[in-house]
Amino acid sequence: MADIKEIDKQYVANTYARFDIEIVSGKGSRVVDSNGKEYVDLGTGIAVNTFGLCDEQWTEAVTKQLSKFQHTSNLYYSEPCARLAELLCNKTGAKKVFFGNSGAEANECAIKVARKWAQDKKGAGDYSIITLKNSFHGRTVTTLMATGQDVFHKDFGPFPEGFLYAEANNAESVRALAENNKCCAILMEPVQGEGGVLPLTKEFVTEVARIAKEFDLLLMFDEVQTGNGRSGTLYAYEQFGVSPDVVTTAKGLGGGLPIGACMLFEKTETTLLSGDHGSTFGGNPIAAAGAVSIISRLDEPCLQGVRERSDYIISSLTGKPGIKSITGMGLMLGIELEKDVNLVLSECISRGILPIKAKNKLRLLPALNIPMADLEYAVRVILEVSKQ
Repeated sequence: MADIKEIDKQYVANTYARFDIEIVSGKGSRVVDSNGKEYVDLGTGIAVNTFGLCDEQWTEAVTKQLSKFQHTSNLYYSEPCARLAELLCNKTGAKKVFFGNSGAEANECAIKVARKWAQDKKGAGDYSIITLKNSFHGRTVTTLMATGQDVFHKDFGPFPEGFLYAEANNAESVRALAENNKCCAILMEPVQGEGGVLPLTKEFVTEVARIAKEFDLLLMFDEVQTGNGRSGTLYAYEQFGVSPDVVTTAKGLGGGLPIGACMLFEKTETTLLSGDHGSTFGGNPIAAAGAVSIISRLDEPCLQGVRERSDYIISSLTGKPGIKSITGMGLMLGIELEKDVNLVLSECISRGILPIKAKNKLRLLPALNIPMADLEYAVRVILEVSKQ
């Protein structure tokens, strides 16, 4: 551990406040550090390892493709890319998919789609996109500006214009911006993950959908973190009863490999034409093969299991000593504590569980199939260390 830690400090850009843990192996929802200590993983690489570590079906799919060829240019066809697009469209009603490598890239694609769609339909001036205060959409220069948090709007300017910020769960705030500006789209996370695991209300999303229709704006959902079963449905927007025009996702889509997707529905399916967008690694056959394995298994029994685990966590923690509130959807939960979150996080780690945090909350993002025995132990530890 000491050697790796020193090498990391010397050669890796100093952008992460790492925990004093080196992960060396894992299986399912258990990870092992360089000292041989085992932990229950409640973070899954920030909602990435959908079915945990070294999932056998995922590993088989990835290694099978790896033995064929690891990459080809998007100048050629490849089966994993095509099959994944087919799966996503059939399961969501989307018409086309653009593949990138991350959530930020998926959101960049959505922004380009919105602006080109508006230019084709309305003219070049209608380019502003309404996002929500406290949102997070990525770390590229453009997605930083799409992010509705002032803390991200410094150091890297000048930033691109064309983003407006409404109050989350305040439809009149959205309406005011739509009425008084030339806009092309509304982009929002169903649950503001990095903003504190704060879900949007159904009433708000329903009204925003009406506003989008009234002002002829695209309705776009950022499901980078909520997507791929984490919310208890395949995509969280399904729980609001609205029809999106664009949905972005990443994180859990690849099950551990980098891949992002921008799904285009009927209104936007013909917006991108040859040469309008591209990605060297987007739709990489190995990442796509892993994603096919993930998406094909997110059926109703699996999603029911997510909802049952979510209900267990919420019912076990709600109203207990030291627990102020629980927010989120499915297995994307934020726990507001009486004690300092950093102290609780440190005590959790010492007791062998690995949650993470969002703002002032303990954040839980376990594998969708985390064994109940592991989950019960984790909940018990959280209860014990959260008491005053």
